[in-house]
Parts: sequence; structure tokens; C-alpha cells
Amino acid sequence: MRIHLLAVGKRMPAWVDQGVAAYVRRLPPHLKLELTEIALGPRGRGAPVGRAIESEAQALKRAAGDAHVVALDRSGRRWSTTDLGTRLERWLAGGRDVALLIGGPDGLAPDCLSAANERWSLGPLTFPHGLVRVIVVEQLYRAWTILSGHPYHRE
Repeated sequence: MRIHLLAVGKRMPAWVDQGVAAYVRRLPPHLKLELTEIALGPRGRGAPVGRAIESEAQALKRAAGDAHVVALDRSGRRWSTTDLGTRLERWLAGGRDVALLIGGPDGLAPDCLSAANERWSLGPLTFPHGLVRVIVVEQLYRAWTILSGHPYHRE
């Protein structure tokens, strides 16, 4: 099974890339995580934001393919780390790839949200998109450690 972290935005600060890479290296070979950066839709004077979000949505949907889609969205369900471990176990058992969608500065398009199999909220706080990448990958690693009985996770 592969987990595809599909994130809108490119050229993250070095600390984001280093943080993501550090946790990706810790994941076992049977739980391969691949980060795909999606270009921001065109924004600027006179360019409607809706058009930019739709451009991002089309690229996200193409990259997700037929994977089980989880949209990160403030209106989603809040999962504890243990809840994420349960979901990860279910995803692994299903054998289907999983695509985690992180939207751009204006969020995910409504059709991305409606097409998602699940919606995951990291809580009511607003995070920089680069930090969300690191948080998500760290939490996936932590969920895996729960499943494997590794001592990394502590309540």
C-alpha cells in the first residue's frame, strides 16, 4: 500500500522538506509514503480565486487516481492518534492506496471535499501548509508505531 500525500504548493522551506523526509525514512517498506506537490492555481489581479481552486482540484483528482481519498479540511472529523492508528490498520488491510489531500491557501474545492471518502480535521487552528505536511507524516508514523507496538507513542 502507498500513501500519497498530495499537497498544493511548491517551494517549501528546507525545514518542511527535512521534517517530512525524517518521518518518511522511519516508515517501514510496506507503508510507502510519497509526497506529490501540486502547483498553485493562477492567482493575481483580476483572476478569480474559484478558478485557481478548480485548477488545483483537477490536478489533485488526477494525482489521487482511484485511491481511497482523505481530504484534510477544517470541517472534517477530528481523530485522535489512536483513531488514526485504527484507520491506518483498516487502510492497510484494504490494500488500496490512500491519497491525503492538503489544499492551497484557499482550501480544497467543494468537489474535492464531496468526492473524498473521509474528511480529517487537525482541529480548529489554522496551520501553515508546510507545517501540516510535517504534522500529517509524523502522525502517520506515530499511528504505525502504535500498530507495531513500538515505544515511540506515549499517551
